[in-house]
Amino acid sequence: MRRWTPIALAAMLGAAGLPATTEAQTRPPLSEVAEIHDGLLAVGIADEIRNKCSGISARMISAFSYLNRLKGQARALGYSDKEIESYVTSKSEKRKMRAEGEAWLQARGATPGVAEGYCRVGREEIARGSRIGLLLREN
Repeated sequence: MRRWTPIALAAMLGAAGLPATTEAQTRPPLSEVAEIHDGLLAVGIADEIRNKCSGISARMISAFSYLNRLKGQARALGYSDKEIESYVTSKSEKRKMRAEGEAWLQARGATPGVAEGYCRVGREEIARGSRIGLLLREN
């Protein structure tokens, strides 16, 4: 019969006490999950367009439904409600998202303070049937 030496026993007990790798440790931050990030970015851009262009408004039910689908996708990927809430309320993430959205809008020809550029981009997105366009409607 094999006898356990104190060193082998200590090593076994020490290994048993090590924390197991959890899913949270292997999952990327939500900001790096493209389907979630890109979805929230689309909602933010649509919101900016409807706020800057009086001729376009939001499809609020569609927007809330889409946000709920994104939350469901995040949950299905294993993120907790607390992790999701932390991501969407993070001031630093909001700043990054706003900067990315503004850069996207400017690349499409929208100029801060000039409503017509936002209206044009909004109408183009509606006509294309893009994710952003599906969240908007012309008045």
